[in-house]
Amino acid sequence: MNKIRKGDEVIVIAGKDKGKRGTVLRVKDADRLLVEGVNNVKKHVKPNPVKGEAGGIVALEMPIHISNIALFNAATKRADRVGFKLLEDGRKVRVFKSNGEVVDA
Repeated sequence: MNKIRKGDEVIVIAGKDKGKRGTVLRVKDADRLLVEGVNNVKKHVKPNPVKGEAGGIVALEMPIHISNIALFNAATKRADRVGFKLLEDGRKVRVFKSNGEVVDA
């Protein structure tokens, strides 16, 4: 069970986009995530006449390392660490370390 999943609201804690918030769009690997509005780069692309693609400079969102982001806690309005807890009915849920509030609704 991953601590950060698709659809979670996260905040960047290190790097050029420090302080930006966004939603996780996709989990690339075990350690890389694609976050909305974070780590935007401009990439030079060659034209491909077979596919009908034009060349030029394209703005893309690149994956960011999982160590550079933290889950955003709406109650405290800050970044927070995540832990796991077993409920009475046997479910394993994610909880915020600061206040013990359950992340999963």
